Amino acid sequence: MAIKNPNFYLVIIGTEILNGRREDKHFSFVKNELLKRGWELTASFIITDKPSVIEETFKLVQKDPNGVMFSFGGIGATPDDFTREIAAKVFRDSSMETNLEAKNLIINQFKEKAYPHRINMANLPINSGLLPNPINNVPGFFLDERYFFVPGFPQMSHPMIKYALDRFYPKAPNKHRFTICVEASENDLMDIMEMIPKNIEFSSLPAIEKGAYKDVISIASYDENEAKRWIDFFIEEVKKRGFKYHKGVDCI
Repeated sequence: MAIKNPNFYLVIIGTEILNGRREDKHFSFVKNELLKRGWELTASFIITDKPSVIEETFKLVQKDPNGVMFSFGGIGATPDDFTREIAAKVFRDSSMETNLEAKNLIINQFKEKAYPHRINMANLPINSGLLPNPINNVPGFFLDERYFFVPGFPQMSHPMIKYALDRFYPKAPNKHRFTICVEASENDLMDIMEMIPKNIEFSSLPAIEKGAYKDVISIASYDENEAKRWIDFFIEEVKKRGFKYHKGVDCI
């Protein structure tokens, strides 16, 4: 079942990215696809192809009850592809099976050349769903409508991510955001910030222009009335302290 209020995690598995042999193609893509739908990333990881590191990263995401993960890389048939087995270990107590739909797709695509190696890509964590591959029909897979595993190749993986988002997370609830620019430092406004409830999304982005401190204050909530209430509260407190402000993000 898709998560109602998801926290999105991006895991890019690739020693070749960390050592500079290849450039990452996934972060900007996933960030932008989420933003198009009103979502935001919670965290992004680029990690080495080391099983222990992959496992601990997956476990970190698993600890978040609202975690949704997009994992890139390591689902092929070569000896350095560990993702399928580690996903089974973390999310399925190591239970795996030959996914018959994936097996048929691989055989139909490669015929006798599906054996002896390519067919191993049909060995997936138990109860996996499939993500269609527009390039060679070897699917990615997903677990519980929240953990998605795709190849490292952007031509294959990016359409899979779009498919997953369109199917399970097509549009975020509308978030209402109000922003003001205050001609004061963060330190000047700290006591007001501390009065904002923890359930209200709040951010402070300081700036310095010609030696003068300024601060962009942003308050957001899925509840428009709550967001409006707390930005009005912040404005009133700013006025009490005699600081100038204006609405919007431009502090310069």
